[in-house]
Amino acid sequence: MMTPKSSVLLAGACLAAISAVAAIFELSSGEPDWGATPTILLLAVCVPLVGIFFYAAVKDARANQE
Repeated sequence: MMTPKSSVLLAGACLAAISAVAAIFELSSGEPDWGATPTILLLAVCVPLVGIFFYAAVKDARANQE
């Protein structure tokens, strides 16, 4: 059962995944708009956040099953 909390966590996982993919494309272009260091930092933060947010969303949804 989806709750508002699990919905927000799932949305966070989606946004983090989109940001990670964008960072990968920026790095593969050769000239990232923000420079290499901030783009790599964004990627390093977003990849674990995807897993953390997704795990928390699934855990919350399972805890609220009827």
